[in-house]
Amino acid sequence: MNTYEWLQTILLFFVLLTLVKPLGDYMARVFQGERTLLSPVLDTCERLIYRISGVNKDEEMGWERYAWALLLFNLVCGVALFAILLLQGVLPLNPQNYPAFSWHLALNTAVSFMTNTNWQNYGGESTASYFTQMFGFAVHNFASAATGIVVAIALIRGFVRRRGSTIGNFWVDLTRSTLYILLPVSLVFAVFLVSQGVIQNLNPYRTVPLVQGTSYDKPRLDDRGNTLKDSKGNPVTENIQVKEVQIPMGPVASQEAIKELGTNGGGFFNANSAHPYENPTPLSNMAEIFLILLISGSLTHTFGLMAGNTRQGWALLAVMLAILVLAMGILYWAESSGNPLVTRLGVQSINMEGKEVRFGLAGSSLFAVSTTGTSCGAVNTMHDSLTPIGGMMPLSLILLSEVIFGGVGTGLYTMLAFVVIAVFVAGLMIGRTPEFLGKKIEVTEMWMSIVTVLTSGILILIFSAVAMLVPSAVASMNNPGAHGLSEVLYAFASMSNNNGSAFAGLNGNTVFYNIAGAVCMFIGRFAPIVASLAMAGNLAEKKYIPPSLGTLPADKAPFALWLTLVILIVGALTFFPALALGPIAEHLQMAS
Repeated sequence: MNTYEWLQTILLFFVLLTLVKPLGDYMARVFQGERTLLSPVLDTCERLIYRISGVNKDEEMGWERYAWALLLFNLVCGVALFAILLLQGVLPLNPQNYPAFSWHLALNTAVSFMTNTNWQNYGGESTASYFTQMFGFAVHNFASAATGIVVAIALIRGFVRRRGSTIGNFWVDLTRSTLYILLPVSLVFAVFLVSQGVIQNLNPYRTVPLVQGTSYDKPRLDDRGNTLKDSKGNPVTENIQVKEVQIPMGPVASQEAIKELGTNGGGFFNANSAHPYENPTPLSNMAEIFLILLISGSLTHTFGLMAGNTRQGWALLAVMLAILVLAMGILYWAESSGNPLVTRLGVQSINMEGKEVRFGLAGSSLFAVSTTGTSCGAVNTMHDSLTPIGGMMPLSLILLSEVIFGGVGTGLYTMLAFVVIAVFVAGLMIGRTPEFLGKKIEVTEMWMSIVTVLTSGILILIFSAVAMLVPSAVASMNNPGAHGLSEVLYAFASMSNNNGSAFAGLNGNTVFYNIAGAVCMFIGRFAPIVASLAMAGNLAEKKYIPPSLGTLPADKAPFALWLTLVILIVGALTFFPALALGPIAEHLQMAS
């Protein structure tokens, strides 16, 4: 990296680590019901919400009731979005007169935004109206992000409470996470993004003439959408003259902020954060990466504060940072090394295909690992254009259940599941009853942790295998061989882990991928959530055991290293054969 790239990367992590403590402290105060800086402004609004909705903020729930409330809320939100997509053609704020989504695309999209996945089998600027973007997608960006946060908070309560039967009130946690955390930060950064050039309006699209006209050959299609061919098997084309271009408009900045902050990732435009209207400058690029990592990183400090051991939170953050920096280093090395086949032609070796020159290799690499280490899915780089080893890094981060840093809330409760597994295995190795934060780790906690950690892996392997056997799914692959397998593996990894980014090269807008993807996203989201809440309820009922000389210290460097190894080993044992057939095989082909 050159000096500028080093400086921007170091500055980003410096600012992030500087704000982890104050924001983590602020979130702990919010969820403990203590007075905060924004209480004088928002307290009245919070009480009004409870009065209108009939919520008693002092009433707490057991884990079963908490889980049912969460599932019901998300299901109602998902059905509402499904209806908006099917009725889009007759709803207001549709200056381009976009028609309704097909039923299977509407189902996939509704489940996608409900589960914080934001997988997009559609082009935002050519398919979705302003009403759909604002009242459908943006609302879910807040609701799904808040859902992940409250599950993490409920699990923390399970660890810290003693002989209790409740883990909080879902409606209160949901309200506070949205009102006190997501809305204020999104408002500030939306204004900042507007200052950088991100658009924010409700104007119709603009058609402007080109300074110099151009033309291209367009393949002709039959009634079924297949390319027509002549007697020699060559595609039949027609020459298209282009003298003007349409410039899309829309309320972008308001959705860009929550899209990154809530690790949602759904782009207003199909090009996502590579589009200059979503991410116009190197400064906005760094700000968006910062937003992606901010809440997930700060929640580790919130955990440490609520658990009464801040070193525990810093240990988790150190594990996240170590793997993220390692992944970025490998990705940067792979892309800077380039493709040896291209290098032999005398072309510069750095692989800049699919990357924005205004962000450079470092800005693109850091964005790629940040968005896949979390469950964000926003992209400023075409991941399909990365070198095989470079592309394996974002894929691997997704396959690790996205705990580096993970989604808002989802990363923390999945990381805590890994901690439980690491403590249990370490306890067996040293001949001690496994304990963590004064709670015995027993069969129930292990089962719930396994469900949390391995659900997505099971979905990925099963549905990727099925896709290789279904003719319509195979026909959707535009690339054969190892790269085609990588694209399918990436797609189901992204959906099962609620990421939302894609490798491209795969036609996902088919009945098979829309339905299979919806199943993966739904199970991949809510099975770990229910398991985490069940573990929280079980832990809350346990008595506290004071630490002794034989207690394994989970806030020390040796345990942090052990936790890192457990995460990597679980990922390697689960997915190495699939990676060997995909990106590793492709790299060997390229090198040979």
